[in-house]
Amino acid sequence: MRTTVGIIGAGPAGLLLARLLHNAGIDSVVLESRDRAYVEQRQRAGILEQGTVDVLRAAGAGERMDREGLRHDGIELRFARRRHRVDFPALTGGRSVMVYAQTEVCKDLIALQLKEGGPLLFGAEALAVEGADTDSPRVRFRREGREEVLECAYVVGCDGSYGVARRAIPEELTRVYERTYPFGWLGILADVPPSHDELVYARHERGFALLSMRSPVVSRLYLQVPAETDAAAWSDGEIWDELERRFETADDWRLERGPITAKSVTPMRSHVHEPMRYGRLFLAGDAAHIVPPTGAKGLNLAVGDVVTFARALAHQAATGSDDLLDAYSPTCLRRVWQAERFSYEMTAMLHRAPGATPFEDRIQLARLERLASSRAAEQDLAEAYTGFLLE
Repeated sequence: MRTTVGIIGAGPAGLLLARLLHNAGIDSVVLESRDRAYVEQRQRAGILEQGTVDVLRAAGAGERMDREGLRHDGIELRFARRRHRVDFPALTGGRSVMVYAQTEVCKDLIALQLKEGGPLLFGAEALAVEGADTDSPRVRFRREGREEVLECAYVVGCDGSYGVARRAIPEELTRVYERTYPFGWLGILADVPPSHDELVYARHERGFALLSMRSPVVSRLYLQVPAETDAAAWSDGEIWDELERRFETADDWRLERGPITAKSVTPMRSHVHEPMRYGRLFLAGDAAHIVPPTGAKGLNLAVGDVVTFARALAHQAATGSDDLLDAYSPTCLRRVWQAERFSYEMTAMLHRAPGATPFEDRIQLARLERLASSRAAEQDLAEAYTGFLLE
């Protein structure tokens, strides 16, 4: 097989890249090791920045998102039984975010790719990227028990932190920056309408909690728990009791309970792999960087990466210049590090570290008090949360 761009991974990054390239008249092939049902059911992020929403609309993938997604114009911060709302449009000149699950983004993009785009091969396990530093890179992959080769002009690895793409970059040329947190998130899906119409981020002496949602009738909630926690060790009643404690307010707000349909624990880490390019191999999304979910940046950073690559390749096709392709890694990394900073600061402000001292507790509260009393501090948070603009 031969194509211009070989894309490894059919998560939102790989699928959106294929769509952007199709719209630019550039052919691609997407290789995905899992089957379609798995990709369409894989629970991940649910918050889309303003820029991501705009990109999906422009790509022709926004119709169902606009019909079923939930626009949010702010978030609520809770601490010391107080409630403080951060108004995004008022602080950012009109920007907002959209609650629309990654599973739904993938369904929309898969349907478009199968209807209009190039080959999307499920059950195609990438084994290696070869010749990344040549003009003719290749992806070896296995499908239906047979090994095949995809010959490309460029390869984009959207295959996550454990995929084969990043392993094709010589170790002596890379630098990895990483932080592992001593806690995770116990997340649940529950068949109950959300107890608030916007996301609630709660800092509590017992640990962080987040109230989110997947739809008007499905709630998504999280509890900070020790690392390596077994989700099955928590009963449904214990989860709801702990959520009530951490979301407690001084007014008459109440948390609605309902049947819990799924439980899982998400580990927390920050990770950046530099560079994001080697020869004609480009890394995008989790293959290059991971953020703790506190800042809702993971999917959105992946979108930024593939938009940057698609623009650069379209520029090369139109002008013959490699300037934007050569700038891919530094361009993406500027945005990545700002998102890493924001996600780290949100995590540090809202989570109680094991063994935290009274001094550290008061520093957290002082940060939250600052946000609640300073428009400048609020604006910094709102601009970061709604998205770092693409260059």
